[in-house]
Amino acid sequence: FTSIVLAAVTVTGTYFISSNLHGHLIHHLSINGVFFLYSHLSAGAGGWSPLISDKYQWLEVDLGERTKITAVATQGRYGSSDWLTSYLLMFSDTGHNWKQYRQEDSIGSFPGNSNADNVVQYKLQQPAIARFLRLIPLDWNPSGRIGLRLETYGCPYTSDVVSLNGGSSSLVYRLSPGPWQTSKEVVSLKFKTLRNSGILLHAEGQQGVSLSLELERGKLQLLSNQTSPEPLHLTSLGSLLDDQHWHHVVLEQKSAHLNLTVDKNTERVQLPAEFSLACLYKCLSLGAVHSLRSQKPDASSKDLHGCIENLLYNGFNLIELAKNSDHQVTVRGNVTFSCAEPVSVALTFPGPQSFLQLPGTTASSPGGVSVGFQFRTWNKGGLLFTFSLPQQEGMVWLYLSDARLRLMIHKRLSPAVFSGAALNDGQWHAVDFTARRGRLTISVSQWVHLKPWLIVTHTCFHTLAGEIRNLFETFQGCMRLLTVENQRVDLIKVQQRLLGNYSQLQIDMCGIIDRCSPSRCEHGGRCSQSWTVFHCNCSDTGYSGATCHSSVYEQSCEAYKHNGNTSGHFYIDVDGSGPIKPQLVYCNMTEENTWMVLLHNNTELTRVRPSPAVSQHSVHFDYSSQEEQLLAAISQSEHCEQELSYHCRKSRLLNTLEGSPFSWWLGGPGQGRVQTYWGGAHPGSQQCACGLQGDCVDLQHYCNCDADRLEWTEDSGLLTHKDTLPVRSLVLGDIQRPGSEAAYRVGPLRCHGDKNFWNAAFFDKETSYLHFPTFHGELSADISFLFKTTGSSGVFLENLGIKDFIRIELSSSTQVVFSFDVGNGPLEVRVESSVPLNDNRWHRVRAERNVKEASLRLDELAVATQEAPTDGHFHLQLNSQLFIGTASRQKGFRGCIRSLQLNGVTLDLEERAKITPGVQPGCPGHCSSYGSLCQNHGRCVERASGFQCDCSLSAYAGVFCQTEVSASFKPGTSVSYTFKEPYELSRNSSALPSSIYSEMTLRAENISLSFRTNQSPALLLYVSSYYREYLAVLINKHDKLEVRYKLDSSRDAEVLRSSVRNVANGQLHTVTIKRLTDSVSVQIDENAREDFNLTSDGEFNAVKSLVLGRVHESDDLDPDLAKLASLGFTGCLSVVHFNTMSPLKAALLHSDTSPVIITGPLVQSNCGSAASTNPYAAENTHHLSGKKGGASFALSVKKLFCGVIAVVIFVVVTGLAITGRLLYQRKETYRNQQVKDRQENSQDFAFSNQADSQSVPCENPKEYII
Repeated sequence: FTSIVLAAVTVTGTYFISSNLHGHLIHHLSINGVFFLYSHLSAGAGGWSPLISDKYQWLEVDLGERTKITAVATQGRYGSSDWLTSYLLMFSDTGHNWKQYRQEDSIGSFPGNSNADNVVQYKLQQPAIARFLRLIPLDWNPSGRIGLRLETYGCPYTSDVVSLNGGSSSLVYRLSPGPWQTSKEVVSLKFKTLRNSGILLHAEGQQGVSLSLELERGKLQLLSNQTSPEPLHLTSLGSLLDDQHWHHVVLEQKSAHLNLTVDKNTERVQLPAEFSLACLYKCLSLGAVHSLRSQKPDASSKDLHGCIENLLYNGFNLIELAKNSDHQVTVRGNVTFSCAEPVSVALTFPGPQSFLQLPGTTASSPGGVSVGFQFRTWNKGGLLFTFSLPQQEGMVWLYLSDARLRLMIHKRLSPAVFSGAALNDGQWHAVDFTARRGRLTISVSQWVHLKPWLIVTHTCFHTLAGEIRNLFETFQGCMRLLTVENQRVDLIKVQQRLLGNYSQLQIDMCGIIDRCSPSRCEHGGRCSQSWTVFHCNCSDTGYSGATCHSSVYEQSCEAYKHNGNTSGHFYIDVDGSGPIKPQLVYCNMTEENTWMVLLHNNTELTRVRPSPAVSQHSVHFDYSSQEEQLLAAISQSEHCEQELSYHCRKSRLLNTLEGSPFSWWLGGPGQGRVQTYWGGAHPGSQQCACGLQGDCVDLQHYCNCDADRLEWTEDSGLLTHKDTLPVRSLVLGDIQRPGSEAAYRVGPLRCHGDKNFWNAAFFDKETSYLHFPTFHGELSADISFLFKTTGSSGVFLENLGIKDFIRIELSSSTQVVFSFDVGNGPLEVRVESSVPLNDNRWHRVRAERNVKEASLRLDELAVATQEAPTDGHFHLQLNSQLFIGTASRQKGFRGCIRSLQLNGVTLDLEERAKITPGVQPGCPGHCSSYGSLCQNHGRCVERASGFQCDCSLSAYAGVFCQTEVSASFKPGTSVSYTFKEPYELSRNSSALPSSIYSEMTLRAENISLSFRTNQSPALLLYVSSYYREYLAVLINKHDKLEVRYKLDSSRDAEVLRSSVRNVANGQLHTVTIKRLTDSVSVQIDENAREDFNLTSDGEFNAVKSLVLGRVHESDDLDPDLAKLASLGFTGCLSVVHFNTMSPLKAALLHSDTSPVIITGPLVQSNCGSAASTNPYAAENTHHLSGKKGGASFALSVKKLFCGVIAVVIFVVVTGLAITGRLLYQRKETYRNQQVKDRQENSQDFAFSNQADSQSVPCENPKEYII
């Protein structure tokens, strides 16, 4: 570009205006390209210096014509202590209606000088095109005054302009084929207008297909018309485009893809298919809608009032065609080829100290006052104006409250709502206030309110956005077209201090900013704003934070398990803060692996019903997750599988290895690729599982069904190759022949393992590190990871720029620090832990930085935040590599880092560690962190990725040994657990018979069980001995618990009676019995422990067996106990534990491998769960919410519906009781018919249609929903 030196341009008309000067005569001088201002009264001190150094001073430069300004440079006054430390830049085409230049659309101030001599140059990120430049000092050297030497850089700017003044003024281009037609259509232009609505551009092609760019409420709407009466809204972009400043618009279309750009923001649009075939730009019209089929503009369209500059179609200047009266251009209405701009002086009230005070005037007609103005704001409240009523000694206040206009009179303090609604929408609203002849009139835009109120003779003064701050909110916004008594107020005189008084106003500009366009709220968060800030409403998005950036959900079922959750439905967000939305999946945690289950629309075994006219049967499977969610879940998992089965009778499947298959399926990304192998075989093999194993029913074929037999057979197996999953559709071919029958089943997609969650690296030295490419998180960045260490400090990660940086470190054994610099100085966020963090346990760190704030969270501690600077934000600009485990000039980290994610993308630490000295892939030792999840004596077992709870020594089952193992007992039910038989001890020993039982002699017992029964008396547990000794736990006839010990066969049993009453009340009770030699303790539920002492020697010799329920061998029992034992037990027993053995669990879950004998009915149930007292407990729903207070809201809703549900249940039960007798009469008839139907059906369809046991696990499923 060319350097434009202001003094040099002065010859051709450049001149300068300032607020006031230190001296009387200003001279222009150029030395070596630097512009100087100096005064005779301050000899030798060259440069500009106003008489008064305050923030109301400014220096204005007129460049003579519009110029493309690319940089500015400042310097202090020569030989003085006067210089600026920061300033604002304003630009204008007319010398009015100034626009502030903002860096990155937000930062308003520019850095200045630190002394009077050095030159500070700032290159504008986006060149400014203007004729006038105004510099406003913000801060200066406190030891001096405002002082400045200024230089600008740029190059000439030329343009072609057309002005459209409404009244159907327009340009119509009917373009014939020519050199401008290319494969990609590009239309670009600039426009400016004071109106918030109007047709900017209309393009029409063949068959009535058209696109329109229409300004509506200051936003640019892209509309399409496909011969339908109502246009289709495609997108909208931009805001506040009615500010009488130039805005750049570009339309780029290739086929059915279109990019719309307004200023710096671009929106991608997918057009309807017919647009890809139409030549869309055969007719272009500006300012109004013109059709190829009509010579007149559309009467319903809104005319544009404004100017258009540099209209280009594929690089060709269309305004130049109009100037040259080209035959392809038609000019209609009042069109000129220059931009005649109306002068409109606006005021900006930026802060709480802003006000304008005007002198009072005598009303033009007796007894009245009239005020008019327009305003725009984002705030719901604020004082607009006030004036006094001297004769009545009162005040009138007109103000905004709840975005509506209200009026208050001093002697009538109750406010009256007058006109308008939603007046904080950022649009211009016109207000007219008249009080005359006893009638008050207020109108706001289209709303008018009339009311007899008071008589006003004259006013003392007017205060706009005034000083009554203790009563009203301060107005922040813009005003223009201010009139008093129908006379326009000259705001330039106000600026020159020739009229009225003001404080902290910005005159001749409207400084409103739309912080919600484009919206900084991510993931569908709803943006709202006030004058100074914006807010994001993240409700119902699944994300949280100031900009809805961070997901509230975990990324996998594996992560939910390690939070202590059990099986149920969960939302998972596979890419965290990335663009993929959360998806609802079922997490099955009942097995060693944690399975994620993704369902589709048909997982049942389905019989094929052939149609005579169709030779093939095709079925498509729709999954509950979207395409990108499915693919991300599969990619993230370590293993995925899907069952595919085909049941056949005289229906071939794949035929032979050489022939074409009769049936196939499609699987993989998108619509899927054709796959000709079946479940259990390899891709491309064109085989079934039996062909791979060599055990098909006909060895000449590779599938059972290809044997083409009349008997039912099947080919089933698991598809395990992730590249071919999920199954998208199925095509079955051999189903039309006589006698051919078939059925298919495609199970749900099941995946386990999370490659991201366990991706870890161990840094064994403080100098060890990993490096990755530069982190890009310019405006929004989140970092999350887990660490464990024994060191007291160390840097987790760091990325540097020229000045910017981002760093997370362990600064001490109890503190984590997140620090960064985005150009406005370092900022730190700290979290302090009350417990040491170097305990070699996993700790989770989550850091986020966005345009509103920075936050840091450690484990489950409260989030620490720091707000961003009020003057906007800078982009985070980094250029070095990202270092993990070390930092420049700081102590490195020694320990493990796991699951490191940056903006939802997991860094592969393990892969990089394999090739990096000093760093080891993986990090063992998870039980130290997750072992506490194993409950009820469950033992934590280390795995390569994670851990597993071993419940073999626990009476409980489940993933965390937390599931009660319970059974319902009938009078004839008996469970006998046999201890070691005598021959097992003696067959390899020469010991004497007296020593055979020595290994089964007990000096202590630890017994626990839960029960629920109404039986009294009842025997709960009985332990026998080879020496006629025994232990019995029972409920006596008084509904109290008894423990009977007979440890000496020659003596009577000792009876220990608990004082707890009414234990046979049908409620769940838990009993714990502990004995150590002769000391016994008994505790029931939460009651106090009861202690007893035995008189025997304390040895329980040669224990034989433990019996639950009915005792069949009762010869050694006392008569009363033998009678009780023969009755059996009716009720529920749960989590029975005897020392290290769990006899009930062995009987229910491991009967084939355990020494148990079961007689009578034994039914496993959840009767031992406390929740089972509520018959609807299984229906309970557990809510997860990303919002505080979500649980209380769910509780309120639950209470609200409880009464309704109770009434409904009562009505239903009553109805069932009435109809029950009638239904019973038909019951046997129905059963007989049902049996008959089954017999008939079994002859034709010899297989069962069962639900998938894998997709519906039995471990107390819970459902977590939003």
